[in-house]
Amino acid sequence: MFKGRRLLVATNHGKEQVIAPILERVLGVHCLVDDSFNTDQFGTFTGEMERKDNALDTVRSKCRKAMEHTGLDLVVASEGSFGAHPTIFFAKLNEEFLLLVDAKNGLEVSVREWSLETNLDGKQVSSVAELFEFANRVQFPSHALILRKSATDMQEIEKGILDWAKLGESFLYFMQQFGSVYVETDMRAMCNPSRMRVIEKTTFQLVEKIQSLCPTCAAPGFGCVGATPGLPCEMCNMPTNSVLSLTYSCLKCGETSEKKYPNDKRYEDPTYCNWCNP
Repeated sequence: MFKGRRLLVATNHGKEQVIAPILERVLGVHCLVDDSFNTDQFGTFTGEMERKDNALDTVRSKCRKAMEHTGLDLVVASEGSFGAHPTIFFAKLNEEFLLLVDAKNGLEVSVREWSLETNLDGKQVSSVAELFEFANRVQFPSHALILRKSATDMQEIEKGILDWAKLGESFLYFMQQFGSVYVETDMRAMCNPSRMRVIEKTTFQLVEKIQSLCPTCAAPGFGCVGATPGLPCEMCNMPTNSVLSLTYSCLKCGETSEKKYPNDKRYEDPTYCNWCNP
């Protein structure tokens, strides 16, 4: 289905460095990038362009617009989000969506990865000492920094700072111009190796899902679409919140199947039972 075809990696931020080698090796495609297609039109991390939709709808729009722009019928794109982890107190989360759209075969395959391996941070600083302490903490200079007047100010932004001399010069400039400086991590993929590793991991998930074929129509992308809790407690046999089964579905023909006990255990430890350990 994919061998020998041209596949556009829709990015301006160097994501093809980790996406292309995996897709070329596993799917046999020829990856290319079109620098004239501006992915920042769908939103920027620094706020100049606000993202209007959720991450999945945004990456879908990115793929469709890239197809219109280039005339290619096979596109892959990713969309990242950063923020507080929904369940782990004080933890920061990098969420990545990766979507492959094959217009020729009417196919979409998407995957999502959550990772705690992110240096996401930002701070208002008033001295070089504060600035350098922050920089050391967030893995600078291997990970780039951004400077501006304040967290919400769009007037002037210095992105992609990757050396100490430039960092110091930019800090003095902003202090002289505005009297205050906000420093933050640059979360664009080409400036953030931690995020690039998450995108690489997500790409491995994508090819694994593509290689999972529907048992009915043999379409790629037969994947998990839901989880059902209820794994019984080993002591009282009451249902717990742990996963009892996973539901797999084909987006092409609608075939579904259920896999019970996906974690290879039929009972849950009483520690995680709301009845035995309320």
